[in-house]
Amino acid sequence: MLETMRWLPDENCLELLDQTRLPLETTFIKCHAYREVAAAIKRLAVRGAPAIGTAAAYGLVLAAQNTAACSQKELIEILEAAAGELKSTRPTAVNLSWALDRLLGKLRAAVFLDRASLGRLLLEEAHAIYNEDVAGNRKMGEYGQELIPPKASILTHCNAGALATAGYGTALGVIRSASEAGKEISVFVDETRPLLQGARLTAWEMLQDGIPVTLITDSMAGYLMAKGKVDLVIVGADRITANGDVANKIGTYSVAVLAKAHGLPFYVAAPFSTIDLGLASGNEIPIEERDQTEVTHLGGYPVAPAGVQVWNPAFDVTPNHLVTAIITERGIVWPPYKENLKIIIGQD
Repeated sequence: MLETMRWLPDENCLELLDQTRLPLETTFIKCHAYREVAAAIKRLAVRGAPAIGTAAAYGLVLAAQNTAACSQKELIEILEAAAGELKSTRPTAVNLSWALDRLLGKLRAAVFLDRASLGRLLLEEAHAIYNEDVAGNRKMGEYGQELIPPKASILTHCNAGALATAGYGTALGVIRSASEAGKEISVFVDETRPLLQGARLTAWEMLQDGIPVTLITDSMAGYLMAKGKVDLVIVGADRITANGDVANKIGTYSVAVLAKAHGLPFYVAAPFSTIDLGLASGNEIPIEERDQTEVTHLGGYPVAPAGVQVWNPAFDVTPNHLVTAIITERGIVWPPYKENLKIIIGQD
């Protein structure tokens, strides 16, 4: 299994696979401080909603290890500030705040523990988030593969694989599970401009697994569907609101509209931690906007005239009526999402 990250106990640090160097180079970076984790998240060395949540949890562990706080109260104050910095790196993905709030909750609930014990408590919780994510992705794959016919051509957008999680993947986890179940699967992956996560990462993952994969440009998806070359679409998610609206990598909405126009199922695979019942609809999701050079440059070289204005949202929102079903590690959620998402979360 691809390792997006690993905790090195002998060095008390987090090692991250630098995804900005893939697929040409496999390089790991070591983070000894939480701000190094924050920087890695910000520059997309680690990316994908579940992965950045898990990495941030370990980042908070590093913050606890490196503080000279004398009391639990002081430690909580310091870690709340560190968590705020980590949360600000990628505001759209709710898994980031979910993981950090989970660790802070453990810290606040602890009683009569010294600082070393509190540090161990946080590390155990970060390990739990990591292990739960891998196990949950495999369970998600088991549920999701039941939706895939014995022979299927699948289109996916961006990267929702092992690289975007602690391991195995969400959307690609479903595809992997279908392949492991003996189904005849092939995958179309669009390049996913402007940062080419589909071309660089998803295509690479599928090749590593020996799953037939074909790369297309983003603008080819509609014609691909019109030619009858796609049976269904599976994507991941960075946040799902109470009504089933889905925030995912920019371009997902376009693919969903095209799938609807061609009568194709459009599935979203995401852990329950991606579901944010605190937001009524996708209109309330904060959408991260990134540096204009991601659009004006490619591989460090300019591809647009100097001085041109750029709009570069990293995500878009797909409205719930375009989503056929949401695949989670707790089961498959069908419309109506307002009622059924509450049930899957346990708030029925």
